[in-house]
Amino acid sequence: MSTTEDNIEQSPLTQTYSANEQTVTIDIYKGESGWILEIVDAGNNSTLWEDEFATDQEALDEALAALSEEGIDCFIGPA
Repeated sequence: MSTTEDNIEQSPLTQTYSANEQTVTIDIYKGESGWILEIVDAGNNSTLWEDEFATDQEALDEALAALSEEGIDCFIGPA
């Protein structure tokens, strides 16, 4: 099944996160069997989780924990 950007179900929990004068987008959207988590920086570099989550809240919790534990700089790619 292919999807286009026009019919992707975006979670209302998708949000921006800022720390150390850097900002990333926590992007959460519906996949085939769960919620997909992706963190995207200002240069459009992304970190995509391989496993899907049962709920969008679980995906958000994972993103916030990863950003807190690893630091935002780990999710910023080259310019």
